Amino acid sequence: MPDLSAAEHTVLIVEDDADIVEILRLYLEASGYRVLTALDGVAALEVLRAEPVSVALVDLMMPRMNGYDFIRAARLISQIPIIIVSARSMAADKVLGLDVGADGYITKPFDPMEVTAYIRAVLRRAQSAPEAHVLRVGDLVLDTERLVLTRSGEPVALTAAELKIMARLMAAPGRVFTKEQLYACVNGGDASAVQGCDASIMVHISNIRAKLEDGPGRTCPIKTVRGAGYRLEA
Repeated sequence: MPDLSAAEHTVLIVEDDADIVEILRLYLEASGYRVLTALDGVAALEVLRAEPVSVALVDLMMPRMNGYDFIRAARLISQIPIIIVSARSMAADKVLGLDVGADGYITKPFDPMEVTAYIRAVLRRAQSAPEAHVLRVGDLVLDTERLVLTRSGEPVALTAAELKIMARLMAAPGRVFTKEQLYACVNGGDASAVQGCDASIMVHISNIRAKLEDGPGRTCPIKTVRGAGYRLEA
């Protein structure tokens, strides 16, 4: 019997194997979920931007954009639960998947009932987590749904690019991000071949610092790590 609460949720399957997609679709739709599919990470990002997705099932080895890169990109625009479903079973693969932002890891071959149980579990956790869309670091609060940053309760007027950089830094306070990584989170894709990305990020960081320091006695928590990049102090 379909779970009536499942009808409220949409599952995105990011997988290039048509047989696996069909198996998952049959079980999930029988459980009452709405199902969307994408053959690779690029298409999945388009779906994620356009549709109200509740949870994503993501393969790792796909054309155009693999699962790791999709998860990294997805985490810049969404905090939905992401479950990796992959034939790669090495511990290093699982650790990397969880480190880049996945919430769970299922190894192929899998039992479809295990997948549906996993989905129910991550959705329960997501629904019980208070303010899952809010990032807090010190006196900084970023609402990733409303795209509003405040410091000590006062709004800080940032551009869209600046908000993306702050979201990346605030999601992992203390971690050092290179200019290339921050450029990629603003523009998407690989920044290594883009001329001028260093200068672009330096300008963005300078502008953010000026706005965060706008006030008596305020200092900016974004620190430069010489030769490496930038980090946000917790």
